[in-house]
Amino acid sequence: MMRVYISPRDTQIMNDSTPVAFYGSPGSPYTQKMLALLRYRRIAYRFLHAGAAELAQLPKPKVALLPTFYLPDDSGALQAVVDSTPLIRRFECIHKGRSVVPADPVLAFIDYLLEDYADEWLTKAMFHFRWQYAGDIEKVGNILPRWSAISASESEIAARGKEFSDRQISRLYVVGSNDTTTPLIEASYVRLLGLLDDIIGQRPFVLGQRPAAVDFALYGQLSALAKFDPTPTALTLKHAPRIYAWIDLVSDLSGQEPSDGDWMDRTQIRESLKPLLSELGRTYVPVMLANAQALTRNAETVNATIDGLQWVQKPFPYQGKCLAWLNDMFSSLGNADQNSVREIFDGTGCERLLQ
Repeated sequence: MMRVYISPRDTQIMNDSTPVAFYGSPGSPYTQKMLALLRYRRIAYRFLHAGAAELAQLPKPKVALLPTFYLPDDSGALQAVVDSTPLIRRFECIHKGRSVVPADPVLAFIDYLLEDYADEWLTKAMFHFRWQYAGDIEKVGNILPRWSAISASESEIAARGKEFSDRQISRLYVVGSNDTTTPLIEASYVRLLGLLDDIIGQRPFVLGQRPAAVDFALYGQLSALAKFDPTPTALTLKHAPRIYAWIDLVSDLSGQEPSDGDWMDRTQIRESLKPLLSELGRTYVPVMLANAQALTRNAETVNATIDGLQWVQKPFPYQGKCLAWLNDMFSSLGNADQNSVREIFDGTGCERLLQ
């Protein structure tokens, strides 16, 4: 199971109401994911933008990812911590109440899988649309460098924007965005909009009347796809204006007053979420399994088939870890809970994850 590091100093520091400091960017979906989660959980925070003098004195992460949180190690010294999924679980252990992880282990497992889908598959659509189309590239290249240097001259902004855009466009292959996969990525995004529209039309959140980790993961990616980048925003307004509005609501749920009875009952999961789980089984699952096989063989290319079309990308070691963590989490369930998950997955394509 995914290891979540908890420092003995966490409780001491968090309980004295010291705001947790982290560095991020408004254009980062994972930054937006954690911002919305912190607001909902009413966890005090300090959001450090690029250029903040304090950043020079703070530790650097092993891998430069956004957001970067500064949390205590065993000695009480601050360390740079990244990766939103284990961070959410770390905060669950420290801060009680207003949990975003269901107490029911079956529901928690489904939440974990759906959060992973949003973080690792939906982000492909985010990166694809942002760096594939001229209008989207122009907007991001014009705005993103201003977030890190708001007082910079226009010539400096233009240079920064071009440098960043060129670098990101050259990395499209990392997420699997290419001429072959373009129709798969875009069709998958439009289908997801319809699926979410159906869900939110019945209840305000994916797993019931209160938000789970999956809601914040979806919000993070959609904050870019549906609210900032022109091409997917137009698709969102055309196919699912309800989701466009939902993103505004999820951005700040600090006024939400949840209760234990607000979670969906596990007996409702299959009927309610089968279409969404089938979308995972149609897209993310075959790519996840093919990626794991490629990593095992030390292959240079991941090859999967989605809707009769070829998916091609470079192997992604982190997503190999995601699959291992998912399997570990399933293995930690009791026999009855494992059987419940199997029944939920039956016929969705997600059952292949458990083989």
